[in-house]
Amino acid sequence: MARLVPPYMLPGPLDVALAFIRDFPLLAGHLGYTLFEAAAGLLLSILAAFALAVIMDAAPLLKESVTPVLLLTQTMPTIAIAPLLVLWMGYGAAPKIALVFLTCFFPLTIALLGGLSQADGDAVKLLQSMGARKVQVYRYIKLPQAVPAFFSGLRISASYAIVGALISEWLGGKAGLGVYMTRVRKSYSFDRMFAVILLTSVLSLYLMKLVSFLETLATPWNRPDRKQ
Repeated sequence: MARLVPPYMLPGPLDVALAFIRDFPLLAGHLGYTLFEAAAGLLLSILAAFALAVIMDAAPLLKESVTPVLLLTQTMPTIAIAPLLVLWMGYGAAPKIALVFLTCFFPLTIALLGGLSQADGDAVKLLQSMGARKVQVYRYIKLPQAVPAFFSGLRISASYAIVGALISEWLGGKAGLGVYMTRVRKSYSFDRMFAVILLTSVLSLYLMKLVSFLETLATPWNRPDRKQ
């Protein structure tokens, strides 16, 4: 039963672990490129999503016109956009960062927009009755109440960032975990491919844990010990 599938097609856990240990220095070098691309694209998507969500929340007419465009961008498969980005931007880091940006931008924007729109209306009216400007309403009411929604979107985007960087690296590049995967795939070293899958899975889990930790720091009022 154990040999129904040849080891070169589906390597065992021990083979994957040995491949991971054996190639760890090489994997670590490629990991640095992938993390840079993922972090840069995620940071740009956070800045753009924050700006667009605030503008759309402040202008309801703009919100109604831009939301369908945002939804339309999510109907285009990532694997179809990636070759175009490589064609337009070359084989450097730019198309990888752009693809990560496009992958992470939508969930962040929608999460932030939902958090801003669900702010306490009575608190907003109270602040406005006291002569508060829009900037003050966002600073004291809307933005603090949208923080949990923002971190919910960031948790999803953090896991998407690694996947987006890997997909873009499959189509060409000089370094990165995706480039490493294409090389070992051509040599049928599937134990090394599974080692990369294991590494990216663990990395995505740690990124989500990091986001949860940052959320705890940013929203101390939501800690379980504070609610008791």
